[in-house]
Amino acid sequence: MFNVSHLRWLAMWLLRAALAISFLSAVADRLGLWGQLGSGAAWGDFERFTAYTAQLLWFLPPSLTSPAAILATVAEVVVAAGLLVGWRLHWWAFAAAALLLCFALAMTGALGVKAPLDYSVWTAAAAAFFLGVVALREY
Repeated sequence: MFNVSHLRWLAMWLLRAALAISFLSAVADRLGLWGQLGSGAAWGDFERFTAYTAQLLWFLPPSLTSPAAILATVAEVVVAAGLLVGWRLHWWAFAAAALLLCFALAMTGALGVKAPLDYSVWTAAAAAFFLGVVALREY
């Protein structure tokens, strides 16, 4: 049967995969890979995602909205890759936690407390932080 170290490894692997796949799914949505808006996609294309970014980052000048959307997308792909590869896992987990915390704070400020709660962004940020702490102990 499993001992505690096997269960810890399995839990860490599942959490790494869940976080990474969630980031990649969001990127796939904004690139239209999950279909168009109305077919189950949240955005369906990058233009709608950029408009959503502008809504969340209302305090930015409009000229910075597109670069912010691109930066968020690149950050999600890079962090997802780092989580999947697992090298220096604690750093990637803390990066995921920071990215999710930024999303949660932006969503809360722009849309109110309900939106990040409904999408479990606070939960994902806490899970990523926990993964970083556990991985740090393993390192």
